[in-house]
Amino acid sequence: MTIQFAPTFEEMLHPESASAATRALAAVMRSKDALHPVNFFNINWNKPEGSTNYFVMPKSLTGVQAEIVVISAKDFPTGSHKVGPAYSVMIEKYVNGDIEPGRHTLVFPSTGNFGIGGSWVGPRAGFSSQVILPEGMSRERFEKIEYYGASYTKTSGSESNVKEIYDECNRLEREHPGTIRIMNQFSEMGNYRFHYHVTGNTVVELERELSQKLGTRGISAFCSAMGSAGTIAAGDRIKQVFPGCKIVGLEPTQCPTLFNNGYGSHEIQGIGDKHVTWIHHVTNMDALACIDDMECLRINHVFNHAMGREVMMKSYGLTEVQANRISEIFGISGVCNLLGAIKTAKHFGMGARDVLVIPATDNNERYLSTMQHMEDHHKLDETAVHARVGGILRHAKTDWMLDGTPDNRARWHNLKYYTWVEQQGKTVDELNAQLDPDWWLAHQARVGEIDRKIVTMRGG
Repeated sequence: MTIQFAPTFEEMLHPESASAATRALAAVMRSKDALHPVNFFNINWNKPEGSTNYFVMPKSLTGVQAEIVVISAKDFPTGSHKVGPAYSVMIEKYVNGDIEPGRHTLVFPSTGNFGIGGSWVGPRAGFSSQVILPEGMSRERFEKIEYYGASYTKTSGSESNVKEIYDECNRLEREHPGTIRIMNQFSEMGNYRFHYHVTGNTVVELERELSQKLGTRGISAFCSAMGSAGTIAAGDRIKQVFPGCKIVGLEPTQCPTLFNNGYGSHEIQGIGDKHVTWIHHVTNMDALACIDDMECLRINHVFNHAMGREVMMKSYGLTEVQANRISEIFGISGVCNLLGAIKTAKHFGMGARDVLVIPATDNNERYLSTMQHMEDHHKLDETAVHARVGGILRHAKTDWMLDGTPDNRARWHNLKYYTWVEQQGKTVDELNAQLDPDWWLAHQARVGEIDRKIVTMRGG
């Protein structure tokens, strides 16, 4: 069986490069039938009409002079950019002959959005699919997985309990070696390649438009929280074009794994998974910042509440279009990235000609039950909006930050040992190979090879 609709990395970066007939069908099915497999060709950072989906944050909210630009994933299939890595991991294994529809069940270990992406991707490509995720994730996540046609297994704990997910994956592989195939976002380089090539080059190409509209120069920082640490791979590409760009990783204060070998549960769903992932290029990271989970929840509550929008317009000068746009594009982890960008701008002394780019990886539709809990226990009135915008956004502190010194980068790298060598079967030689920049360059270079295999599979 050949997967009928299979975009290349280049077609996900430049959707217009796909055939006119495919683009036309994908444009129709985007709204007509979200489950149609031609929607693989809607895996990109564009709005439905074609331009890059981005938003410039009002400085009256951020309290810094630097421009903070949000690229929004809300128009990806499933409403999150994680569908891109799920597709990329799957298609790489398919064209390499490692998986076969009708024979293999694809298992997507996840704490949320990657699993949802996998629940959409697998069935669209003809695979039975199963998602492994912690029982403490939001109700909406489990509902979407079922809607897209996959099953799920709940493991114990919440966001930080990834080892339990790995244990379940290992059990399935032992008991069903001939039919189970693990799509491990934490270790599969297809995840890295999607963000390096598609997300990274999207930002690189957007810079020209930003410089013309904002009077800025280059990209000064790319800030991203780490779950699988796929998204932050975009920084590797951006830094190649803009060498002064700072790659800044973010994790929860309540689970500061890289910051101080910390651990714990937290409420920023999709990040802070209590280990350093195999695909995380930590030796290219320029800083690390920790973000408080309740601050993320409180600002997301403001952004997605009628009172919040009203006060942002009345007291902070936002237009109705801007206030509504903010409510459309932000989820909890997107707010985390915003707080991280504000801290980064202050930490590095960035000014009006600097641009910091952050991804909004999903939107509030994933967190309606979480926000209802906030509403039930933390009522929002005008005073509370001012307190949150003023105290959390405009006066964000620069504590909980580490620079990417040689010693810190070495420590971040060494932390991989405990998950990947002691638990998951990697060797010390494989781990140490990642210290060589050429290891990462070789994986980046494989994009062209994989694209050629996809084109061959499609019949030219």
